[in-house]
Order: sequence, then C-alpha cells, then structure tokens
Amino acid sequence: MAAKPRTVDDYLATVRADQRTALEKLRKTIRIAAPKAEECISYGIPAYRQNGMLVGFGATTKHCAFYLMSSSTLADLETELEDYDTSQGTIRFQPDDPLPAGLVRKLVKARIAENQKPRSRR
Repeated sequence: MAAKPRTVDDYLATVRADQRTALEKLRKTIRIAAPKAEECISYGIPAYRQNGMLVGFGATTKHCAFYLMSSSTLADLETELEDYDTSQGTIRFQPDDPLPAGLVRKLVKARIAENQKPRSRR
C-alpha cells in the first residue's frame, strides 16, 4: 500500500499526467482566489482552510473533482453549474475539459463568504 500523501505536491505526484496538469491549474486558481487559505491534506485529498474547510480537489480513475465542501454553495450557484456533473458539494470534470478559472474563482469567493458568516449556536 502506498504511503498517504503528506503535501499537495505528494498527492499530485500520484495522479496521471493529464489529471496532474488539470489539478495544478485548479490549485493555482484556488491560491489566487484565496491567498490567505492554508493548503493541507484532508481525508487524503488536497484541501484549503480559511475560517474552516474551504474547498478541495482530487482525481479518480474516471474524472477529476472539485469539492466545494458545501452543498448550499452548490445550490446557490445551481444555474451556473447546470452544464456540469455535480452532487453533494462536488463538481466532476474531465482533465481535458477543466473548470474555467473564472468559475473556480467565483466558487472559492462564495465559500470564503460562507465561512465568514457567523454560525448559529445549537
């Protein structure tokens, strides 16, 4: 069994070249949109924290995925995401058809805003 990745670079080294190219582009866009976010590995995938978990990304044998870690953000932008394969806070895409940088920036900014909202006490 391969060792679990400890860094985003470790993770990216384990995926196919075409996926790595798409995910590196996604990573760059996330870092530009959320320069204060902390890069980490969470649940075995690259993720970003800023006032809580922000977003993440990963690769499977069939596709790449951008994890919004929020079904409400996905629902709020449903119209803009109608052409994408989505479910439960996840947007799946093919490496040769990556998510547009403008859309990624908008999604990351929406997640930053969501994480800044005061949480109600239970």
